Amino acid sequence: MGGHGSLGEFEQLVLLAILRLENGGGAAEVRREIQERARRRASRGALYATLDRLEQKGFVSWETESTTPARGGIPKRRFAVTPRGVEALRESQEAILRLSAGLTQVPIG
Repeated sequence: MGGHGSLGEFEQLVLLAILRLENGGGAAEVRREIQERARRRASRGALYATLDRLEQKGFVSWETESTTPARGGIPKRRFAVTPRGVEALRESQEAILRLSAGLTQVPIG
């Protein structure tokens, strides 16, 4: 285990959404991906806080795209998952798979 620390559920969703987007994506695309594919609400505030936290952990990087008049001169950040982020995501997924082994045999009720 790489010792990256655990990822929260929303952090995992953000990383997976970025990976699904070709050439990374901006925050709006990441948010839309989470809402459509995970069927989970994602507020802008929660998304930006999570992106900042993932960047501080070294799991996400970003580049600034050229601005357009439609954006009023505001540059757009395009996010990408770093190799360290991919490793943390894999470790988290493996832990979930180990813990959920046999879950389908657990009776409900």
